[in-house]
Amino acid sequence: MTAYEPPDAAHDASYDAVVLAGGAARRLGGADKPGLRVGGRALLDRVLAACADAGTTVVVADPRPTARPVRWAREEPPGAGPVAALDAGLRHTTADAVVVLSADLPFLERATVRRLLTALRTSGAEGVLLTDADGRDQPLVAAYLASALRRELTALASAASVSDSVAGGLTGLPLRRLTAALALTRVPDPVASFDCDTWDDLVTARARIREHGHVLDEWISAVKDELGIDLDVDTGILLDLARDAAHGVARPAAPLTTFLVGYAAAQGKGGPEAVAEASRKAAALALRWADEDTPEAPSEAKPDAGPGTASGAPQAAPGPDVAG
Repeated sequence: MTAYEPPDAAHDASYDAVVLAGGAARRLGGADKPGLRVGGRALLDRVLAACADAGTTVVVADPRPTARPVRWAREEPPGAGPVAALDAGLRHTTADAVVVLSADLPFLERATVRRLLTALRTSGAEGVLLTDADGRDQPLVAAYLASALRRELTALASAASVSDSVAGGLTGLPLRRLTAALALTRVPDPVASFDCDTWDDLVTARARIREHGHVLDEWISAVKDELGIDLDVDTGILLDLARDAAHGVARPAAPLTTFLVGYAAAQGKGGPEAVAEASRKAAALALRWADEDTPEAPSEAKPDAGPGTASGAPQAAPGPDVAG
């Protein structure tokens, strides 16, 4: 379970993001790959969620509905390849650091993006990219210095122009032509670098998020995206509250109580601290409620507290059915 992290913790310096989403998806028979769903969310939306704190997010593709606003760009001509697409997206960015992503990364998370940016800032490299399970570079899961990318894009365009290449100079060039000239640092991550190039990959991704160790976090992320909620809370607190309400009161009390906690938090400050505070109060109430249903210990019972006592309180019947 992912613990709550304060909003200002582990955040890196401002960055922009460029997401390449205009490929032909030939290995998927030309399917609309960015729109394919994993865990009820389009692959593109999953990637956009991972870079949601970027200053500017540019998606290089034809415009489409997305879960959050982005800036759209297109390489010229359309379909000119990843280097041309990167160049088109980079023209709309201003930050010193740029995260470059493909639109088919089902397991990319904000923590991975932050890790790339931290490594870029501390390593002295011009780029930091992930490597996959086979040790291969993944230049579309990476963070780069924008100045280094612009330098090499200009150099590639100039070299192609001198050799009378296709107009624009970048059409059809592989990304390795660009990254080969950069000083890079590599970070192994077989999960975050996993991309959906084939139908088998899509089946694998859909199966993984339903595994016991992933399904709850995946579901919570999907619901937050669907409802437009950008709030990180300690889910352990809510789960403990639901358990206490279910065991101490009644099973239907669990979902109703957590709903009321969310409503109360929204009426107050609305942040993670408000959720935590409301959860603590509700959990304490559930425990007090449960305590009242606990039989009194024999030593705590009042032997003369029968019908004839001054208090008039009825004497509890002996045996296991006592509910003091």
